[in-house]
Amino acid sequence: MILLSRLYLKLASALLACALSGLSCAVAAQPDQDAKVRQIVDEAMRPVIAQYGIPGLAVAVTIDGARYFVDYGVASKDPQVPVTRDTLFELGSISKTFVATLTAAAEIDGKLSLNDHVSKYMPELKGSALDNVRLLDLATHTAGGFPLQLPDTVKNQKQLVDYFRAWKPKFAPGTSRSYANPSIGLLGMITAKARGESFGTLAQRLFADLGMRRTYINVPAVEMKSYAWGYNRDDKPVRVTPALLATEAYGVKSNAVDMIRFVEVNMGLGAVPEKIGRAVQATHTGYFRAGEIIQDLIWEQYPYPVALEKIVAGNSTKMIMNAIPATAFDPPMAPRGDVILNKTGSTGGFGAYVAYVPDRKIGIVMLANKGYPNEARVTAAHRILSRLSQ
Repeated sequence: MILLSRLYLKLASALLACALSGLSCAVAAQPDQDAKVRQIVDEAMRPVIAQYGIPGLAVAVTIDGARYFVDYGVASKDPQVPVTRDTLFELGSISKTFVATLTAAAEIDGKLSLNDHVSKYMPELKGSALDNVRLLDLATHTAGGFPLQLPDTVKNQKQLVDYFRAWKPKFAPGTSRSYANPSIGLLGMITAKARGESFGTLAQRLFADLGMRRTYINVPAVEMKSYAWGYNRDDKPVRVTPALLATEAYGVKSNAVDMIRFVEVNMGLGAVPEKIGRAVQATHTGYFRAGEIIQDLIWEQYPYPVALEKIVAGNSTKMIMNAIPATAFDPPMAPRGDVILNKTGSTGGFGAYVAYVPDRKIGIVMLANKGYPNEARVTAAHRILSRLSQ
């Protein structure tokens, strides 16, 4: 099956006209092409939906600027509300990619440097272990061994500062990767402080600059009807609970339309302000190798094509829950197109996945209102992207 060769021919004239006009080059899919993509997505996703009892799922695929949307199930069970491409889902840790972009943009503007140490921007932390931790270490999970979650005992800003002051690293900064919400949360705090604005304000401006029209930290009242309910292990409806660092680490809500737009921007498709485009590309710089992962600024990449077992290993529970030795690239690896970049995200009732291959201009977004194993997300997406690449 050679899907892309036919597709490229049909899209060529439309894309050329779009490019010459200077407009964002998102192209509507043709019915026959849509049916082919839908079949590929169905064959990969329907068994996953059945196996894990996923109430609702929104899938978006982009192929050289043509977008395809496949929706399944319900955003709410009671009352029953169908999932659409406009349904808002919690992104979980995919939110971290926006923190990385904001930090990269602040560096471009001279507001901070990734090589600066934390206490330069947080004087209240001077004299602590964070004197030796760079912003780069926060952005690559290599600060020295933060836990996955902020302890439940940390309830307010004073306790948060006390927690960071008392933190003792298990490893020298830049030598071990430990996936952690506190580190990216601290990075978001520092970026906001360097800008002199709240993180929420910075994030909403970034969403607008990226052309993401219905992406939020705090879902406005008029959009609540579009906000899906997540379902936990007991099949109870849930949404994310406000907490310290939640905004930065896992607080974004978005839909399939906006997220596939974000994927396209990451692949160089679609017009954005020049500095934002540079910041997005900067997040694709490879700084460390840890296991199968090349660790960028939050994004994780692998040479493409990639064997399924390698990308599954890189997204495994072992990689999330354990410290993995990290080796720095010297110099850092410049952004490349011949790779696949990906990120998973989860909250108590949602599971999301994003992956894309810049050179091939293909990408996928999967947004579900129930958590399910990363291995299942990665396997399904790998199957879809592999077939689209044939």
